[in-house]
Amino acid sequence: MQLKHKIAALSILPLLLAVAVVCALVLFQNQRLGEQQAKLIESSILASKQAELKNYVEMALSTIAPFYDSGLNDEATKQKVLAALGRFSFGSDGYFFVYDRSGRNLMHPRQSELVGKDLWNMTDPNGLPVIQALMRSAETGTGFQRYAWQKPSTGQFAAKLAYVVMLERWGWMLGTGIYLEDVDEAILQVREEVASGIYTTMLAIAGVALVAVLLVFASGLTLNVSERRLADRKLQLLTQRIVSLQEEERSRVSRELHDGISQLLVSIKFQFELASHELASGNPNALATLDRGTERLAGAIGEVRRISHDLHPSLLDTLGLSAAVGQLVAEFEQRSGLKMLYSNGLGENDPDDSVAVALFRVLQEALANIERHAAAESVHINLDGNDASVRLRVRDDGVGFNPRHLDSIKGGGIGLRNIRERVEHFGGRFSLLSESGGTELDVTLPPAAELSNIE
Repeated sequence: MQLKHKIAALSILPLLLAVAVVCALVLFQNQRLGEQQAKLIESSILASKQAELKNYVEMALSTIAPFYDSGLNDEATKQKVLAALGRFSFGSDGYFFVYDRSGRNLMHPRQSELVGKDLWNMTDPNGLPVIQALMRSAETGTGFQRYAWQKPSTGQFAAKLAYVVMLERWGWMLGTGIYLEDVDEAILQVREEVASGIYTTMLAIAGVALVAVLLVFASGLTLNVSERRLADRKLQLLTQRIVSLQEEERSRVSRELHDGISQLLVSIKFQFELASHELASGNPNALATLDRGTERLAGAIGEVRRISHDLHPSLLDTLGLSAAVGQLVAEFEQRSGLKMLYSNGLGENDPDDSVAVALFRVLQEALANIERHAAAESVHINLDGNDASVRLRVRDDGVGFNPRHLDSIKGGGIGLRNIRERVEHFGGRFSLLSESGGTELDVTLPPAAELSNIE
């Protein structure tokens, strides 16, 4: 996976994870609130229905009170009470019922086939023994009982809430009930509204997440295009700088060949021609002229070696980095007149050829900067190494400078930029400290260049 794709993934994945967590929390909270609302509505409706049932039963008790309170206990009085209760009704499915303590039905206006039957062991579709449960509620005084009973208007079983009381003197259980289909419908409606709200909220969150992902993608695309343009521009500048450096190096070599080697060779040519004429004419100075030509030829050979050494020091290939640095320090001291202090702690830990060349070029660049800008009197060079790294430190006692101001100077800092790029190429570390009184350059490279760094 490319770096830009990794960055996009690292940007989008946390966003999607956060959206998923928010969706889960919203879903959980909405469901919890929906259940609370459903229970609240259910309890509210049930409370109103309980109050309604109590009113019905109290109304029935007040109606039969003259008969019940008269103290009569004969069958005729009881039949009058049952007839009076049988005439009470509210709605298509509201009625009163009466059972004795043994569970025998004494009155049922909507299901006359049940009258006179023993229903003590009858159960509803949920397995609840209905009459026994009603009898317990009446005897304990709680009064209310939920169960399933056949609804007269539809013939289907439905949830029902009943309120019952005991007529102790006659041993009767009197009660009435209300079917709870409207409660179930209200709760179902609440849950549907909650589900609809959750769906709408999820769509809104998904829309926001989609917009956020598109914004991240668009921002990443814009950044990628911008970074690509910047990289192309930097690559173009780097290419131009490489071409410029190549041309500068070619100009330097050409100038040294023209001003040094060419003039020496012309001078040697004249000396040999003069020696030839002097030999032909028998001049005794011919041998001295020939010797001067030979000396100048030796100087030309030394100049060729110097130029070759500047292009690539042969000691790097033959004796290694320590010897090449020592020769460079000695030549720089002789040429510049600065006091050079060289400490070599590398020992036998010579780095790879590519690392050695890089350190040598870094030292060359550093010494060139010191010679041009530092106005120093002495330079301290330390070369250390072990199995893990090779370290080069160059410290002078010059005037110093502010590294932050290099970019503001046209053409400034090219040497330091070259050093930094060489170090970064090998995955090393580079630090530069400068103040009034001196500058210290510290470079650390791995002893062996890895292929991943060179490619």
